[in-house]
Amino acid sequence: MTVLDSRALNRATLARQLLLDRADMPVLDAIGHLGGLQAQEPQEPYVGLWSRLRAFEPTALSDLLIRRGAVRTHLMRRTVHLVTADDAVAWRARHDAMLRQRVLGVHRHEFDGTDLDELAAAGRAVMADGEPRSTAEVVSTLSARWPAPGRRALGEMVIAALVPVAQAPPRGLWRTKAGVRNVLLSSWLGRNIDRPSPDTTDPVGQALVRRYLTAFGPAASADLRAWCGLAGLPAAVKALRGELVSFRDERGRELLDLPGAPRPGPATPVPVRFLPAFDNAILGYHDRGRIIDDAHRGLSVAGERVVLVDGRVAATWRVDAGTVAVTPLRGLSRGERDSVAEQGGELASFLSDGDSSRVRVAAAAS
Repeated sequence: MTVLDSRALNRATLARQLLLDRADMPVLDAIGHLGGLQAQEPQEPYVGLWSRLRAFEPTALSDLLIRRGAVRTHLMRRTVHLVTADDAVAWRARHDAMLRQRVLGVHRHEFDGTDLDELAAAGRAVMADGEPRSTAEVVSTLSARWPAPGRRALGEMVIAALVPVAQAPPRGLWRTKAGVRNVLLSSWLGRNIDRPSPDTTDPVGQALVRRYLTAFGPAASADLRAWCGLAGLPAAVKALRGELVSFRDERGRELLDLPGAPRPGPATPVPVRFLPAFDNAILGYHDRGRIIDDAHRGLSVAGERVVLVDGRVAATWRVDAGTVAVTPLRGLSRGERDSVAEQGGELASFLSDGDSSRVRVAAAAS
């Protein structure tokens, strides 16, 4: 069986994630291709799409949210994701059990003796009129009947797990600060949420596997589980075995992939790319070694924005008084610094309506 080293896996990831070459595709198609973008920080998806698409116009994403072609909802890993409306409808019910268990993993004792189905029905009833409500408003209505759970636990259980909701605009619109206002996903989209099929081959899971491998492959079952939060989708993987190809990584893990999917050579040149906080190009794997060193792994869950140099995390970046400030994590060659500064200038121009001079690259940490 062919062994793919970390550099080969890195190039495959970059190609699938639209980070090797910026893509010419509509914003909605890009969101669908990526299987959504992690979006608990409302403005981060704009940088994620800017790094992946040619001539990206942020108003195009805002328009999608307003026109309900894309939605912000709790989904993979119980985190807020920006996904297409079609994916939200098709995938949400398949994540129900995982979402409940993730909340119970933190607040289980607060829900001892609570009928969660009854609580879910009450939550849907509170929001049945389709009007966006804050989590606090929903909790205030429910807490008289369910006083035992703390208000935070009650809000997380109802809004992040039991009741499929969308975060209504203006939350998530370009350069807009707005609190979370929740609305029933079915009301917002005017569509019923698909229910899982009783088919034991897990057709929804199969769709998730295919979509994951399209955007993240080649990958192990543990990587798939790390991306979606579901328990490995064993029935779906088994059903797809006949149409998938297999590789090994340097640790001996089996990696699955779609036949004919792009797997560029390890020597393929890679441009500098700036990634937003919590980008799934990093978080979408259990083994993140293909893109980030173990020494820096903590950055990926701490909300740090990172810079890829030769395809790997080599710096962090932030916006400081309107300036894109880059802090290298290792020594950069003169050519690498120039490329980082050039791409940072383009990012500064994107963020500030044309001022590309507002970029600063610090010396590498000693």
